[in-house]
Amino acid sequence: MAPLGMLLGLLIASCFTFCFSHQNQEFALTNPEKSTTKETERKETTAEEELDPEVLEVFHPSPEWQALRPGQAVPVGSHVRLNLQTGAREVKLQNEDKFQNTLKGTKKGKRLDINTNTYTSQDLKSALAKFKEGAEMESSKEDKARQAEVKRLFRPIEELKRDFAELNVVIETDMQIMMDNAQDLLSFGGLQVVINGLNSTEPLVKEYAAFVLGAAFSSNPKVQVEAIEGGALQKLLVILATEQPLTAKKKVLFALCSLLRHFPYAQQQFLKLGGLQVLRSLVQEKGTEVLAVRVVTLLYDLVTEKMFAEEEAKLTQETSPEKLQQYRQVHLLPSLREQGWCEITAHLLALPEHDAREKVLQTLGALLVTCWDHYHQDPKLSRTLASLQAEYQVLAAQELQDGEDEGYFWELLGSINSLLQELR
Repeated sequence: MAPLGMLLGLLIASCFTFCFSHQNQEFALTNPEKSTTKETERKETTAEEELDPEVLEVFHPSPEWQALRPGQAVPVGSHVRLNLQTGAREVKLQNEDKFQNTLKGTKKGKRLDINTNTYTSQDLKSALAKFKEGAEMESSKEDKARQAEVKRLFRPIEELKRDFAELNVVIETDMQIMMDNAQDLLSFGGLQVVINGLNSTEPLVKEYAAFVLGAAFSSNPKVQVEAIEGGALQKLLVILATEQPLTAKKKVLFALCSLLRHFPYAQQQFLKLGGLQVLRSLVQEKGTEVLAVRVVTLLYDLVTEKMFAEEEAKLTQETSPEKLQQYRQVHLLPSLREQGWCEITAHLLALPEHDAREKVLQTLGALLVTCWDHYHQDPKLSRTLASLQAEYQVLAAQELQDGEDEGYFWELLGSINSLLQELR
């Protein structure tokens, strides 16, 4: 009971104090409203006193320049300037007779006019020039200091290479590191283990194995050769020809593209194993538009590779280089025509994405000579090209209005115009 009584007493005392303070505002230590009002009145009075012409100290100029102190008023007609070297305002008489007349005509109690036009345009130009020169000097100093700091913290790559060469350490690029990793994978027999991973019943294992193989095949002929001998090509085609998750097929297609590019022997084996039929079934499945674009890009790369090999042989005047002989054994264009890729590629032009259309247009141009009669007799292709021509004319015109000369849509429009001209 004692603690309860003490608590009750404290509550009563608090209520009494609260009510008393609200009923007797004059006993409060401060009154915010009154205090604020008085402070405002005091500031206004001080400001009026500062601006009162009776309080201003009138400066009496002479024919010579004199420094003007803060708070001094200048008579009308005085010549005032800003000394750009010292930063002080200076005053002198413009005309002594005019100054005397003006001073006599000035009435007491009237505010003196202060001439704020204190310096000429030439003075401003000179000041700005000095300011710019000072800023440039400061910027130059900062740049030199920054360069010195960078040189202190970092060493040139040539110097690092020399030091590492002395330590028998070689600096490699990312591509060199990838090739070295692939060589290591090949040297200790890991490549075959990864290839065997394509036989796994787990789709995720197949996906990871295909991704590793695709990275190992890229620009690495030794690994490509070992992969062909290890049966990687057959396993990749089997996965693409069977029912698999789309993500797994993406990685497998990536590995297949890496294996075939710049490897004519693998391209020969690909055609012998029915690779074009597998890819044709793949692009004709529903929901595989992404894979279709990648397949078309692969075909374009394979066709242009052989063309570049022929051109390279002409430029180097080599009649039968080994690389060219290998490409000549790859009968890709006749196989594409026989397998119906002329029609398939033309129909893929109906894809809605601009990037996909660009890839298809490139492939149509590469197959134009081989598939000319099919394209010329295909009314649907002509209508599609005419529709795209109208669409990209609008988009190319918009690019020109935005200041982009020969932009992305302009190039696509040029490809369409070239095809239409060839097919007429």
